[in-house]
Amino acid sequence: GDDRGGGSVAVGEPHPTSPAEDAFFEHMTEKVSATDPTTRVGASVGMEEKAWGTHTVLELKNVKGPQKCTLVAVSKTGEEEIVTSWSVPQWGYGIEGATNPAAKAPLYVHGGAAMDREDIARFEVRTFDGERLVEIGA
Repeated sequence: GDDRGGGSVAVGEPHPTSPAEDAFFEHMTEKVSATDPTTRVGASVGMEEKAWGTHTVLELKNVKGPQKCTLVAVSKTGEEEIVTSWSVPQWGYGIEGATNPAAKAPLYVHGGAAMDREDIARFEVRTFDGERLVEIGA
């Protein structure tokens, strides 16, 4: 048996997240996922209830750059809260069949919302220009 574990990342290639963050997402018990039929962007949000609100980890795939994006939590009453924001480099994240290892890896980004888990109706990934890339029902 080969017990060396996960894939290797070529030297000199930036890895968007630490292995600890990737592993943290894997072990989150509650996750919601969606892929937008138009943009083809795939997203999963892991959620963890906290006394202060909801801790989230977003896994984002098949998003091309360069562009800046936000993860927005939308409550059942229609209130919106920006959970986190990030920049997508030119090569993108989670691109299937990419030759660049950095482009193959999905993006993991942590965030937090003041909203309670039960108040969150959905999440949306939007560009800074206001385009909705994907909507994830919570």
